[in-house]
Amino acid sequence: MSEKLKTGTEAPSFTALDSNEKSISLEDFASSWLVLYFYPKDDTPGCTVEANDFTSLIGEFDALNAKVVGVSPDSINSHCKFIEKYNLTIKLLSDPDHKVAESYQAWGLKQFMGKESIGIIRSTFLIDPSGTIAKSWYSVKTNGHAEMVLKALKSLVSA
Repeated sequence: MSEKLKTGTEAPSFTALDSNEKSISLEDFASSWLVLYFYPKDDTPGCTVEANDFTSLIGEFDALNAKVVGVSPDSINSHCKFIEKYNLTIKLLSDPDHKVAESYQAWGLKQFMGKESIGIIRSTFLIDPSGTIAKSWYSVKTNGHAEMVLKALKSLVSA
């Protein structure tokens, strides 16, 4: 894995399809903050916790002019089922060739339960309205993470 993306660097541009098969790009969020988070797989324990936590806080993110977008290699169909099953109100993007994840250094060697594999490194990026990374988190632990991101956003917005 190459150098992690640091605060103050320009966020890599991306384009991917959402659950409605609409093409979504970084540029679509030019007038707002963006919480872009990468997760391994729909409807798995940690990923469900993370998606539900971001969904439960969506009103607070909206109040701060922030959009929350999750990205995984799952198919559009898988995202639709995940959204419907848990009534998720966040946008999910399909990244089957993991190009978006790679551009954010969120794809690479990881360890899970003592085994090494190549895949999504659970990561989150807080991107300001000018397209600059305001904060990044790698190897995220899901419990309490959405609240941590919200707290960081609040401190940046009020600064």
